[in-house]
Amino acid sequence: MKYELIVFDWDGTLLDSAGAIVNAIKASSRDLGLPEPSDERARHVIGLGLADALQYAVPELSPARYQEMVERYRFHYLSGDSRLALFEGVPEMLGRLQAAGHILAVATGKSRLGLERALDHSGLRSLFQASRCADECHSKPHPQMLEELMAEFAVAAEVTVMIGDTSHDLLMASNAGVDSLAVTYGAHPHEHLLEHRPQACLHTVRELDLWLKTFA
Repeated sequence: MKYELIVFDWDGTLLDSAGAIVNAIKASSRDLGLPEPSDERARHVIGLGLADALQYAVPELSPARYQEMVERYRFHYLSGDSRLALFEGVPEMLGRLQAAGHILAVATGKSRLGLERALDHSGLRSLFQASRCADECHSKPHPQMLEELMAEFAVAAEVTVMIGDTSHDLLMASNAGVDSLAVTYGAHPHEHLLEHRPQACLHTVRELDLWLKTFA
């Protein structure tokens, strides 16, 4: 076993939610009478903590209206999050990895409340042994989430891998000294992910599962 600890991002890596996040950011901007960010700008912030994400996606937002923006974003996202689906093959892949003896964890830009809700909706809770969220750690790409997960299980960086769909995930892995895998079916484009030198760029969950079977 090359990797004892396998850490997954959530949105855009396990859950097909990138489009819903973009739509919620844009709808919240309209609610507050602010310019709508482009799809590209809104997709770029997926994976960051909500505060950092909104600051970049909606630079016109004044600090005095930040909480109002957060409330509108949560309203729009939560109104449809129960209908979001896992990418095809995710439960089977995670079940196989768990059965093979890997430690599985989540490192996400979601809040703790948001991740708990997502774990319940998805039915994946029993497959993960730990998780870290943006409201209890520094936001990605700071390495704190990975550092805490490695410390929790006394696992070295050399046997840890981070899997995500954004440059924020890959930079966090680099900052923590761990390998990374990029998936191209989420928020950030293939070319952008390649710049951060992951071990591989995988285009489907099936490709990711095959890579992990072969190399992990």
